[in-house]
Amino acid sequence: MFEGEEGQDAGGLLREWYTIISREIFNPNYALFTTSPGDRVTYMINQSSYCNTNHLSYFKFVGRLIGKAIFDNKLLDCYFTRSFYKHILGKVVKYNDLEAQDNALYKGLVYLLEHNVADMGTEMRFVYEVDDFGVVKTIELAPDGRNIVVTEANKHDYVKYMCQAKMTNSIRAQLSAFLEGFYALVPKKLISIFNEHELELLISGLPNIDIDDLKNNSEYHKYSTNSLQVQWFWRALRSFDQADRAKFLQFVTGTLCFTFNRVIFDTLFHLQELLKYLFKGFLRWKV
Repeated sequence: MFEGEEGQDAGGLLREWYTIISREIFNPNYALFTTSPGDRVTYMINQSSYCNTNHLSYFKFVGRLIGKAIFDNKLLDCYFTRSFYKHILGKVVKYNDLEAQDNALYKGLVYLLEHNVADMGTEMRFVYEVDDFGVVKTIELAPDGRNIVVTEANKHDYVKYMCQAKMTNSIRAQLSAFLEGFYALVPKKLISIFNEHELELLISGLPNIDIDDLKNNSEYHKYSTNSLQVQWFWRALRSFDQADRAKFLQFVTGTLCFTFNRVIFDTLFHLQELLKYLFKGFLRWKV
């Protein structure tokens, strides 16, 4: 890439280099990252990346790359799950961070927290199963977890351990290598002043959010395009500048990344709740 080429860099060449290489780190041949099954647009560390014998060296390089991009004030064409940003900031991940990473598991944990364990109809233990290249393995969430039954008294511990296992323990080696490279250029005490949303902006910048594309690819539940509240909503959103549109997108989806091939079920789930308050919150845009 650029080998043997002559050029005077006024910022364009460096920016192009960062764009190309940031896309390359998601090349499936390297097996470093996978798209999140929860939203299919953000990336998370591939827990099976060890199939690449040099994966830890690559993760250290990726950490240095992202750190160098921040140092050079260059934006990258990449978006990660919320838990990944929290790991960089040294924050504890919580069960709601699992929503974009594994939506089915997240809904199951929410159901468990909101209902009595006795009404679940099945016995659960402090274990979970993983498919490791066709071999199903049982992982204990706690010492002797296969003999610990989930009860009403310990279900919050079960949820906490499950989240730690899914979002931290299963990728601990890869994450440590990445953070070693990242912190070599951007010290943890400096980056920790940001929250996860601000860090995403720092790495990837503001997207160009087209309201017409967003509107044309939206689906409604209990509302329609002709609903008065929906019309007020789009009128209000259209009046936002790009910064406020990005804040809205982060609020309802948890990320700035959005592709219009995606049906935004999660956005609309939250939107249904937002619409209840349109009479109070968006009346100032009503003509």
